[in-house]
Amino acid sequence: MKSTIIANGKSEEIIAEGLGIFIQIVNIIVLVCLPVVSIHLRGHAFSLMGASTVCFYYSVLFLKLWSYVQTNMWCRQTYYQKNPRERRPSITLAELKNGALDGGDEDEAIPKLVQYPDNLTYRDLVYFLCAPTLCYELNFPRTSRVRKRFLLKRLLEVVIGANVVMALFQQWIIPSVRNSLIPFSNMDVALATERLLKLALPNHLCWLCFFYLMFHSFLNAVGELLNFADRNFYCDWWNANNIDTFWRTWNMPVHRWCVRHLYIPVVQMGYSSRQASTIVFLFSAFFHEYLVSVPLQTYKIWAFMGMMGQIPLSAISKYIEKRLGPRMGNIIVWASIILGQPLCIMAYYHDYVVHHFKSALNGTDYTSQIFKMNYN
Repeated sequence: MKSTIIANGKSEEIIAEGLGIFIQIVNIIVLVCLPVVSIHLRGHAFSLMGASTVCFYYSVLFLKLWSYVQTNMWCRQTYYQKNPRERRPSITLAELKNGALDGGDEDEAIPKLVQYPDNLTYRDLVYFLCAPTLCYELNFPRTSRVRKRFLLKRLLEVVIGANVVMALFQQWIIPSVRNSLIPFSNMDVALATERLLKLALPNHLCWLCFFYLMFHSFLNAVGELLNFADRNFYCDWWNANNIDTFWRTWNMPVHRWCVRHLYIPVVQMGYSSRQASTIVFLFSAFFHEYLVSVPLQTYKIWAFMGMMGQIPLSAISKYIEKRLGPRMGNIIVWASIILGQPLCIMAYYHDYVVHHFKSALNGTDYTSQIFKMNYN
């Protein structure tokens, strides 16, 4: 709620613009650092799933508050350009200007668009924090009713889908990952490749189930409960002819946030489109690493490098699409998804075991000790 208090202070000119922006920046940076400190100091109190959930929640909160602060800053600049030295009108005066008191019941039934700074309320912020979007708007598109049958279907999908994902993870992925540790540690390329391909199938099935569970079932259920009408959470990423198209279509909330709050402002600062795209990938790579390294308490750079590797891979996929056709470009997209993720999982599991069980491995045969840890 600090964001609303500070935003109100700036709108009333109680808090200076520069000071207010500084406080807001410190506030959202603290949000990202808080899980790192908490999990580092009390890591034993968090399960892997619990730590991942905490990091995911604070990452979403960071993006939402960034959007809230930046959008209100844009609105404030526009407001004072139109009203350079005017005092903020009272609610009664605003209603008179809008003609709210001139009509009867018919006029009162017509919804009015919220204008800055009337949006700076706790209710408005709480709705935005709960809404299935990362980009703040003063007026969100709303539905007229809650479709109970549609909501029930989505909730059932969430419950069933969560159990399917957990079953796949526990019964198929974990054994495959554990079996890959020894050949990966010994740098046995042939056997490690076989384990990679064996892990690719359950990992990809789990990823597809999680995608449907999150972007179709869960977000639609939340949107239905909140009468949130903008349900464009994903596009046909499975038909993407190159890596660049895939990243623009598979996660629309994040894509819209990156374009609106990072890419366009960077371009407006005078940087080129290529430089702005690189900054967006750097930002995305940081949070991919954040969501993996912090819960595992194993601070490596594999997820970061994997995301940065998407830049040259995007150029390669576009070249292949141009020379060999869109179908070959689509094959490159699917190959990167199917093979890239299990390779990252194997690398992190190896580093996790070495980092957290180093004392158990010292002074013993490395391979035999890992075998005992996995199968005893």
